[in-house]
Amino acid sequence: MHSIGRLGAPWTPETARNEARRLLGIVSTGVDTCAQALASEGFATAIDRYLERKRTSLKPTSFRETERYLRDYSAPLHTLSLAHIDRRKIAALLGDIETNSGATTRNRARSALSAMFAWCISEGLLETSPVTGTAKASENGGRERVLSTDELRELWRGLGDGTFADIIRLLLLTGARRNEIGLLRWGEVDLARKQIVLPAERVKNGREHTLPLSAQALVILQRQPRRNSTEFVFNDRGFQDWDRAKQRLDERLPIASWRLHDLRRSCATQLGELGILPHVIEQALNHVSGAKGGVAGIYNRSKMIDAVREGLQRWADHIEKITT
Repeated sequence: MHSIGRLGAPWTPETARNEARRLLGIVSTGVDTCAQALASEGFATAIDRYLERKRTSLKPTSFRETERYLRDYSAPLHTLSLAHIDRRKIAALLGDIETNSGATTRNRARSALSAMFAWCISEGLLETSPVTGTAKASENGGRERVLSTDELRELWRGLGDGTFADIIRLLLLTGARRNEIGLLRWGEVDLARKQIVLPAERVKNGREHTLPLSAQALVILQRQPRRNSTEFVFNDRGFQDWDRAKQRLDERLPIASWRLHDLRRSCATQLGELGILPHVIEQALNHVSGAKGGVAGIYNRSKMIDAVREGLQRWADHIEKITT
């Protein structure tokens, strides 16, 4: 059943009867007016309904990521109705995302859109998904990017001040993943022991990770303001504005295209160049492979905190040397 509207201006019994006669006339020609009304729903409104439905079924981190891809990356579609979003518009959007943020981000945005449009079909809002037929991007090309000494120097000197600048510095100094730092909570920071302790649910491999802090990284955390309104170190809900912040940074940097994950790879590579042993590097990055994988990983319970701390301090001193 399709509702014309609620009683009250502009709907009086007379205007409602006239509208009903008009719709009946359209239906008699074979046009589904209910389908038309559903398809005219705005994309932004559909996002609100979809996210509300998914709020309880997705893990908090997954929900935040889904929301980011639909609200931030898909913003060019927000003014359109579902009926006016076709494969060409989706393909153009994904192309822009890949150009600005890389293949991985494009593919994750595509997955979020695909899931949402599948929900639209199940709700009777659409008959087909405009994502169908769009291509996934190859993610192999950028996985070996390591910033050179000159690029590290340009990056560090071009960061300036502010929250994002300090997050980038910490990502480079610690080799941590972006959400491990961007969503860092004060309860995970032990300034007295000069370390971060990430609980199992906050790391990729599901194992609690103790990350020693160099003197330089410790200074960055010590200067962050404490806010009673939040448990997060950066911003009230943790740092979310990754792409816009990085785009603004890239506009100032005279270096080739790079991604945030390249900081982690660069840290690991440079630790090796500084003579840090592979198993210490794996511990620093919380990898479970190579020297830490298999049987060795079962029997080697040592956290090697001192060795990791020494390695990260040598890396921080190296960064300070090449940038000052």
